[in-house]
Amino acid sequence: MKISTIIPVYNAEKFIKKAVESASQFDDVIEIILVEDGSTDNSLKICKEIDQSNDKVKLFCHQKGKNKGAGASRNLGIQQSTGEYLSFLDADDYYLPNRFDAERVILRENPNADAVYGALGVLYYSEASKKKFSEVFSDNQFNENYLTTIASLIKPEDLFESLIGLKKNEGYFHLDCLTVKASALKKMNYCFNEKLKLHQDTELMIRLSYHLKLFPGSIQKEIAKRGIHSGNRITQIATHSRNYYLNKYKLYNSLYVWSKKEAIGKHISLYFKAQKNSYQCKMIFPFSDNIKKRFKKSLLKKILHKALK
Repeated sequence: MKISTIIPVYNAEKFIKKAVESASQFDDVIEIILVEDGSTDNSLKICKEIDQSNDKVKLFCHQKGKNKGAGASRNLGIQQSTGEYLSFLDADDYYLPNRFDAERVILRENPNADAVYGALGVLYYSEASKKKFSEVFSDNQFNENYLTTIASLIKPEDLFESLIGLKKNEGYFHLDCLTVKASALKKMNYCFNEKLKLHQDTELMIRLSYHLKLFPGSIQKEIAKRGIHSGNRITQIATHSRNYYLNKYKLYNSLYVWSKKEAIGKHISLYFKAQKNSYQCKMIFPFSDNIKKRFKKSLLKKILHKALK
């Protein structure tokens, strides 16, 4: 395999070296594309040093050094890539030595496979970061043994409806653990939605799971680590804040527009519309005791009921 690993970099001066080193260990990784996203710390300086010392690294920046977000940065990385396959890595995360073990086997034995996904572990850089993350995502009970993964082997044709909850939801996978054919991504013009500041990775993976054949790889054993620290973007937004609901609304609105455009099925479009309206309602009345009553009495319930039939 010839893999291009794409790493968007924003204010990751403490972590980027480890991320690059973790990708450099693989002979399969022929290039590591760093896209510096207008950081306000010393990330650009460190990226330049890495670029000069590591032959695999290729450094890119947005025009005029602008900050354009993770979606635009990954898109730039895709455009500049030359590998047969693409993998992604957040600048504060890192790969484990078994990162591509399952991928080598599955992609060799299944010529029709477009991508392989695996399990992501978690590493807390401090007790403070662990406490903050657990407060934001208390319902998930994150701990050092937690895996972001699909719980069971799912056929590629069933993955889409599992991810969006129209069938039994078996969890989800993280972008760090996706390896995808570059030709499939580029030919179908699949890119990250640059209008989404959060969840652009989730939005893309849902679209990919509909059109491409995504195979499960190492789903019970972690192949990469998510680094949790005080600066993680997702932990900056409380799960019951207007900003959180706004970002979820934008996610489902994007999927609703996509489903309408692709004409992939009326019930799918209705499902995404129902989810969009649900978060819009919560965004407007996030702290109202009557929110559930409003929801139950609204047209939204009828739409969601129809979508799930």
